[in-house]
Amino acid sequence: MKGFFAEFKKFVLRGNVIDLAVGVIIGAAFQAIVTSLVDDIISPLIGLIANTDLSDMVAMVGDVEIRWGAFITAIINFIIMAFVIFLIVKAINKAAELGKKKEEEKPTTKKCPHCKSEIDIEATRCPHCTSEL
Repeated sequence: MKGFFAEFKKFVLRGNVIDLAVGVIIGAAFQAIVTSLVDDIISPLIGLIANTDLSDMVAMVGDVEIRWGAFITAIINFIIMAFVIFLIVKAINKAAELGKKKEEEKPTTKKCPHCKSEIDIEATRCPHCTSEL
């Protein structure tokens, strides 16, 4: 049992697990902000067209209530979250590229001065015109 807890502790204290936990917590908090934005600002503005809050839009099918307005609100939430995550990932990737030095690629071919064909950089004779390089 002691080995089990030691293994669990080693698993939990790894960097990736802690990063993931922080990401999930921040993501949940951010989701609450986006949900509030959609429910309290965007949905009522869209609902102006129908003179009611968008999330309150309901269709009755028999005795069943289809809450299509709440579904549209959830789609708007998803689109905003996906867009913001896209922007964050794009910014992180751009920042990561800035830190890397661009390596100069060494040429692997050269042109024959006689026949102008492309040949291997290490060639001492052109395979096309057989002239010495």
